[in-house]
Amino acid sequence: MSTFVKVIVIGAGNRGKNYAEFATINPVRMQVVGVADPRTFAQKNLQKRHQIPDENTFSDWRQVADREKFADAVFICTPDRLHRDPAVALAKKGYHILLEKPMAVTEEECTEIVETCITSGVMLMVCHVLRYDPLISKIKELIDHGAVGDVMHIQHLEPVGFYHFAHSFVRGNWRNEAQSSFALLAKSCHDLDLIHHWTGGRRCIKISSFGSLNHFRKENKPVGAADRCLDCLVEKTCPYSACKIYLDRVKQGHVGWPVSVICSSSVPDIESVTEALRNGPYGRCVYECDNNVCSNQVVNIEFEGGLTVAFSMVAFTEEICQRKTSIYGSKGELTYDGNRIRVFDFLTKKTTLHSSESSAPESFAMAGHGNADYHLVDAFISAVASADPSLIHSGPEETLASHRLVFLAERARLENRVVFLVLPCFTYFSM
Repeated sequence: MSTFVKVIVIGAGNRGKNYAEFATINPVRMQVVGVADPRTFAQKNLQKRHQIPDENTFSDWRQVADREKFADAVFICTPDRLHRDPAVALAKKGYHILLEKPMAVTEEECTEIVETCITSGVMLMVCHVLRYDPLISKIKELIDHGAVGDVMHIQHLEPVGFYHFAHSFVRGNWRNEAQSSFALLAKSCHDLDLIHHWTGGRRCIKISSFGSLNHFRKENKPVGAADRCLDCLVEKTCPYSACKIYLDRVKQGHVGWPVSVICSSSVPDIESVTEALRNGPYGRCVYECDNNVCSNQVVNIEFEGGLTVAFSMVAFTEEICQRKTSIYGSKGELTYDGNRIRVFDFLTKKTTLHSSESSAPESFAMAGHGNADYHLVDAFISAVASADPSLIHSGPEETLASHRLVFLAERARLENRVVFLVLPCFTYFSM
């Protein structure tokens, strides 16, 4: 292997582009040597950014699989339903895999990816970026060091954000389960993964879940509203107006997420954003879309040893993805508000505050997951460069286990039942 890790980006959208930026910051550690994306603008944009030769630019990942192996690893950042095939094929070619979450959209596909990577002897990292956030990592460290004693109960909230949900899950790529995946998998597999991580790998005993699509339905469309925000007489009174979410932002000079997503074939400016809102999916009224995924959902889990968990995902929040966590133990209580950790000790009745420092550059901090994206790619590149899979915190087996919790929770919701698991074989039954 060369002194730097050679990477091919499969899917040059928002996530692939962000992860690839690691190479511009650390050129002695990573080089982007190939790109595959059917969208000419995205493909050429990444090619220019990383000076990728023409012979290594492709419109289809299959063209990469047909070539002799010419890199060390691939970043697979395709849409959710297009994860399984490139992951399996490129693992068989010997590429180490950085795979965007969710791993795949069915338990069977997830299992196949994991088994293929293990059989092929390649490393697999799934992009559960929160695992790599220094402050969130501190939570696990505190639990393991007994800061709260034995963990008894975990409450965890994911506030998606009112305009984030409208952007991604009403108008956007994750709005329709048949085209992407169900909301708990697409948005909250991060959170079920963290919960599984914090429980220390305890087995799930039983699980229930409730949730539905609220508000963003045709019957809630305001009187006098048009099918598109640019033509709407009541747009100014709607918090979900596409004019507010996109056009007002670009007028203020903001061309990052979510504005950058809606102009797939050009640089976002007032003209291109206006055109996208007039003719594209992001200009539609939120009450006239083909969305069908849950806007709020709760998951309740009991793990072995009596540990209970309550998780909530809700669209209708001011904060955007600023998780809130409370962990209750036999000796203390830990709370996390997205900015700091507070630990209260029952014996001393003293409170200790914990924060963290990050060396992530500002460009990654603006990418949507704070500094976690940078640390995720840093861990993967370090693991590949040193052939040390222990540097990967979201590896194949543990990720498969946490994804199974997501699939079980969705089954419980759809069947309106408590799903009981039989130990230790992980078969399950409902009642």
